Amino acid sequence: MTVYEELKARGLVAQVTDEDLIKNLINNGKATFYIGFDPTADSLHVGHFMALCLMKRLQMAGNKPIALLGGGTGMIGDPSGRSDMRQMMTPETIQHNCDRFKEQMSKFIDFSEGKALMVNNADWLMDLNYIEVLREIGPHFSVNRMLAAECYKQRMEKGLTFLEFNYMIMQAYDFFALYQRYGCNLQFGGDDQWGNMLAGTELIRRKLGEDASAMTITLLLNSEGKKMGKTQSGAVWLDPDKTSPFEFYQYWRNIADADVLKCIRMLTFLPLEEIDAMDSWEGSQLNRAKEILAYELTKMVHSEEEANKAQESSRALFSQGNAADMPTAELSKEDLTDDAIDILTLLLKSGLVSSKSEARRAVEQGGVSADGEKIPDIHEVFTSEAFTESGLVVKKGKKSFRKVVLKGV
Repeated sequence: MTVYEELKARGLVAQVTDEDLIKNLINNGKATFYIGFDPTADSLHVGHFMALCLMKRLQMAGNKPIALLGGGTGMIGDPSGRSDMRQMMTPETIQHNCDRFKEQMSKFIDFSEGKALMVNNADWLMDLNYIEVLREIGPHFSVNRMLAAECYKQRMEKGLTFLEFNYMIMQAYDFFALYQRYGCNLQFGGDDQWGNMLAGTELIRRKLGEDASAMTITLLLNSEGKKMGKTQSGAVWLDPDKTSPFEFYQYWRNIADADVLKCIRMLTFLPLEEIDAMDSWEGSQLNRAKEILAYELTKMVHSEEEANKAQESSRALFSQGNAADMPTAELSKEDLTDDAIDILTLLLKSGLVSSKSEARRAVEQGGVSADGEKIPDIHEVFTSEAFTESGLVVKKGKKSFRKVVLKGV
């Protein structure tokens, strides 16, 4: 099976400009390709995960990745998929975020000599002369076609600023600059970036008379059509200080049955034959598939050691409700009254609920347990002796839990 055939079999290919040309490039290791990452936070998240996996796959096949950090475009903000304008960031914040991205990407991509590049579009965008851009680039863009692009439609309803309107031109210029500087002949991006990517191939054709290619990869959506990688507390980050390896593992361990095989196919490097054999799995076998998915992705992002620890802790949580490596909440003696704390206060102070009324409902509905024992009474109290050295594991529902530790015990 060729590299391109495997990408299709894994469900990664969405739209392409010239399929035969792209096949030839990546199957023969002739692609110098780029994917852009705008530094809107100080960590990459699950939304970037598929792009990083794709870069790794293609590099393993002999192609050369360019990770483009958006130090310049980050000054503007991508309007794609937005109903409001992104918050403006300072140059210092953007640079800090770019530095953090580089650390995380190095776990996926080999940046040793000649293997891959990491560049920042601030190197060319920040020094552009406005009049020169208008004269040299402006004539090649039709405003009517730009306004028809999917990436602008949502913003048009609430008002698209001129600042954001320029984002497509800047992204097109990126491809143009990378083509000239590094021989970059292929751009990858999410399916919501199609309009911006076509603008780049068109600019190269009009300015240089050359052909460059673009391919969008399927967005990682769950069975309800929503982007994956979000929880009630926010994004699932690749930075272990923002989302611990255990929480990262648990996110994948708890995805819906309908999504697990798709995620294994799109995100892991397991052989397709092995994944195809899972197609008939059902019931408890799907829980095994979720463990495989969670383990493989945690190993890729955080190391095999962290994946083993997370798996052991997860299994312990579901068996006897006690694990060494899980999200922890600390209480002090001041949190206790007469050397005891009631279950509603415990749920609130551990961060499992946002109010005592929510805690009350959770207990009354039978969804709360402590060290594996269901708590039936909203008046249940725990003395300091309940908080052993290893902590008290408090669980709300199937997926929310904390190891609660009493400091000084």
